[in-house]
Amino acid sequence: MIHNQEALDYHSSGRHGKLEVVPSKPCMTQRDLSLAYTPGVAVPCKEIEARAEEAYRYTGRGNLVAVVSNGTAVLGLGDIGALAGKPVMEGKGVLFKRFADIDVFDIELDTHDPKEIIQAVRLMEPTFGGINLEDIKAPECFEVEETLKRELGIPVFHDDQHGTAIISGAALLNAVEIVGKRLDEVKVVFNGAGAAGIACAEFYVNLGIRHENLMLCDSKGVVYQGRTAGMNPYKEKLAADTDARTLADALVGADVFVGLSIANCVTQKMVRSMNDRPIIFAMANPDPEITYEEAMAARPGVIMATGRSDYPNQVNNVLGFPFIFRGALDVRATAINEEMKLAATRALADLAKEDVPDSVMKAYGVERLHFGPEYLIPKPFDHRVLIWEASAVAQAAMETGVAQLEIDLEEYQEQLENRLGKAREVMRVMINRAKRQPKRVVFPEGHHEKVLRASQIIVDDGLAQPTLLGDVERIRDMIERYDLHLDLAHVVVIDPRSSDQSEDYSRELYRLRQRKGLTLEGARELMRDPMFFGSLMLRLGDADALVAGVAQHLPQTLRPALQIIGPREGLSRVASVFMLILKDRVLFFADPMVNVDPSAEELADIALLAAEQARRFHVEPRVAMISYSNFGYSDHPLALKVREATEIVKLRAPELMVDGEMQAQMAVMPELREEVFPFSWLEGRANVMVLPDLQSANAAYQLSHRLTGGEAIGPILTGMRHPVHLLQHGSEVKDIVNMTAIAVVDAQEAEAKSDIMVGEPEELVMA
Repeated sequence: MIHNQEALDYHSSGRHGKLEVVPSKPCMTQRDLSLAYTPGVAVPCKEIEARAEEAYRYTGRGNLVAVVSNGTAVLGLGDIGALAGKPVMEGKGVLFKRFADIDVFDIELDTHDPKEIIQAVRLMEPTFGGINLEDIKAPECFEVEETLKRELGIPVFHDDQHGTAIISGAALLNAVEIVGKRLDEVKVVFNGAGAAGIACAEFYVNLGIRHENLMLCDSKGVVYQGRTAGMNPYKEKLAADTDARTLADALVGADVFVGLSIANCVTQKMVRSMNDRPIIFAMANPDPEITYEEAMAARPGVIMATGRSDYPNQVNNVLGFPFIFRGALDVRATAINEEMKLAATRALADLAKEDVPDSVMKAYGVERLHFGPEYLIPKPFDHRVLIWEASAVAQAAMETGVAQLEIDLEEYQEQLENRLGKAREVMRVMINRAKRQPKRVVFPEGHHEKVLRASQIIVDDGLAQPTLLGDVERIRDMIERYDLHLDLAHVVVIDPRSSDQSEDYSRELYRLRQRKGLTLEGARELMRDPMFFGSLMLRLGDADALVAGVAQHLPQTLRPALQIIGPREGLSRVASVFMLILKDRVLFFADPMVNVDPSAEELADIALLAAEQARRFHVEPRVAMISYSNFGYSDHPLALKVREATEIVKLRAPELMVDGEMQAQMAVMPELREEVFPFSWLEGRANVMVLPDLQSANAAYQLSHRLTGGEAIGPILTGMRHPVHLLQHGSEVKDIVNMTAIAVVDAQEAEAKSDIMVGEPEELVMA
């Protein structure tokens, strides 16, 4: 429940309203000013004068949409006028930016004359890449949109009409599939003959509903052939040849009800008169045509959608317009045509059948979402909507000839992922490398729901060949319980308790640990532990990498790996690195998880391992060895340790940009460092932070993570003889997938080094 004062405070606190204009280029110096305005601005002006399409290169037009309204049909409020409607239009701008990274100017026009709206928008065409018409009442909205679509060379889209049609159309496709009916056989009744109602009816026909199976009702009853009262050309096209005169008449034997009208106009008796397994889309806001509880009580088998967020299957237009415009703008489409709208609908319907990410379920406070009567369409905060829907719209634009740019769809999907944040851009490097040569990855927590869901993604995307440790029947039951599509034919499942390999693994473990107090019988008992079993698989070459920890604490995961795998040759210990991905850069923190109080030699190892990890993500390392002291200021043992570690790193890797000891502010403030310590070898801002002990490293990483709001990936375990990667207790599915990609790349690199050792031993020794 939102209180009036809460809404007023939201809109008025701080900077008034919900939008601001932020420059995308620097304007800090006189030279910047000369480039941004006079005389530098004359250069792109001349380029655009010579070739109009250059406006898309030198201005923001290609990512700028106008939200245009006269405030005559504001949702739930009616004709409140252009000025009173401005908060709604600003809200649309927020949604455009939040969900699709599209910039918006809201334009409120103080007129009821559709011709004046048309003229105003026509004159503004050079400013914008697209026009989103909003809250203009019917039937004037039809004239406005049709004229502008005909006369402008940029996309024009009336969201009140087509947004609801596109989103509810996706829900319809899936609802009809769930009840086992055919689109061309179902009878559909619409209540509400305004912009949204008429647009939905016409769109459903394009989806496959037969015109003769469609009935439209308005405040005067059924829109039938020969009716004269309250008719217009748009209703005439949908008039039915029927004896039904009331909504109650129309609903008898209907399969689908679509409400875009007023609250409480549908009774339980009407619902009971409908066909078997009825579909009810009661989308009047804020109160539906019939409440969810009443509909369910009338017919328990009802599949229902509403416009409200507190019930299943919210038909929310934010699932449409940001992503449709994103796809249209990115191919520089001249229109948003019917094929593009249908592509958006089908993309949403298909996405609803995919496994739902943990982040989405957390955002909505639910434990499980899966395709079915209560989940017909994706949630707006599902990041995949951008990728699926925008790319489908772009593809349809290219196929139908309204796109002015031809793009590679696979590359475009990667670009869309990058818009979601730098984390996806960074991880895409690893994921693409992993796909080129998938490896065998063992998951000791094979029964865990998140591991199973991650395995499905890993198999679908071709990242790795998963091996799940656990009881086969239990894993199969889990897959069925959580309605997963993981095919066990595509994964290996091994039960450590009954595996033929257990005895060989037990003897190898006994050989490794017999002088550490372990008996052969004790080794056999440990082989029942999936973590020990998985580590032996890795050691003996039956797996290429191991990923674990989603249901265990760090020591439970790390101890068996250290005992069985151990650090690689030349290293005394392993270390952890956390990657923190900010909007404009990537930072690496070492070592927040493993080494409590490393020596100078060990700290040097940690620094080199962290730099190695940065390069793996295509980040050129600039390493800062962090201390409370700056460059010899203190001779305390804590500062001396960091100073000595810095010298060791320089000797072992003279090509690496590294300096220290230095305070954290000096690492991230190059101007201050250059002023106070101009002799420092570090250039620019450091991106690899090596802290002197676990306590300081963990605190630095945790504070940076929480204060910046950056996305964290890790802990990435470095320095192991074979790839072992840890998950934090409670990791999400995407974290498991990301860590698997990192593990696969590690395995690829380990194999490449092994090939070099076999083929060129002398060269390796010399190196």
